[in-house]
Amino acid sequence: MKSHFQFSNKQRNGIFLLLAIIIILQCVYWFMPNIFASTNDKRHENQKEVNAFKNELDSLRSVEIENRKPKIYPFNPNYITDYKGYTIGMTNEEIDRLHKFRESNQWVNSAEDFQKVTKISDSLLAEVSPYFKFPDWVTNPKLKSQKYSNSFSNSKTPKTFNQKIDLNKATAIQLKKVYGVGEKLSERIVTYRNKFKGGFIADIQLSEIYGLSPEVIERIKNDFTVKTPRPIKKINLNTATRDELVTIQYIDYEIAHHIIEERTLRDGFKSLEELTKVEDFPVKKFKIIKLYLHL
Repeated sequence: MKSHFQFSNKQRNGIFLLLAIIIILQCVYWFMPNIFASTNDKRHENQKEVNAFKNELDSLRSVEIENRKPKIYPFNPNYITDYKGYTIGMTNEEIDRLHKFRESNQWVNSAEDFQKVTKISDSLLAEVSPYFKFPDWVTNPKLKSQKYSNSFSNSKTPKTFNQKIDLNKATAIQLKKVYGVGEKLSERIVTYRNKFKGGFIADIQLSEIYGLSPEVIERIKNDFTVKTPRPIKKINLNTATRDELVTIQYIDYEIAHHIIEERTLRDGFKSLEELTKVEDFPVKKFKIIKLYLHL
C-alpha cells in the first residue's frame, strides 16, 4: 500500500494541477448558468423596452398620419366646389355632372338624389353621405305639412314696401313663420344682424348668412326688407387710398393695390360695375362691396 502513495515532485504537481482543474470546472458548472440566466434576463428586459418604444413610435406615427388626412366637415352637397369634390374623392366627370345640374336651377335634396345626379359609386356615397347637411326645410318634413295661419308664405300678392316688416326690427319668431326658415336659421339671422351696431345695410346681406338658400332668401324678402339701414360712411372709389379700401369687407391689400392700378389705367372709374374687371376681384361679393362705395 505504501508504494501506491509515494509520488515524486512532478507527480504531486500533476495531481494538484488536476485537482485545481476539477475544482475550476465544478465552479464553472455551478456559477455559469446563473450568469447566463441573469444576462438573458437583462436582454429580455431590454427587448421589452425596445418593443414598448417601437409600439409608442407606431402609435405616434398612426396619429400623425390620421391628422394629415383631410378632415371632412358637414356641408351642403349643392355647393360642392371643384376642390371640395377632389378632397372627398369625386372624379372630374362626377363634379361636372353636379355643376351642370345646378346650373339648371335644380337642387339635390337627398343622398339618393346626389348619387343619381353625379353617378358616384355606392362605396363613395356611403363614405361621404353622413357629412351631407341639408337645410332644415329639407331635412324636416314636418315643415312641409305645417300650416301657419299667420304664415307669410301663404300670401301670393306681392307686398308693398310699407306692408313689409323692417328686417332690422323683426324678431326670430316672426322670421320663423317664413317657409324654409326654422328655429336655427331665424336665430342665425338675428345673431348676424346683432353683430353690427344698427343691423343690416341692405337686403343683399341675407346672402352672407350660412344655410339660407336663394329660394328662402326670396321668401324672406317677400315679407321683410331693410327700412332702417345701418348708417355707414361710403368711400369715394376714385379718390380712396389703399388703407381706406382695405376697411371694406372682402377687400385686402392685394386687391386694393389692383383696384388703384386699374383706376390709374382707366383714368378713374366711370361706374362701380367696372370693379369686376379688376384682377382677383371677388366678383361674387360685388353687391356687398358696392354698399360701401360711391363715385
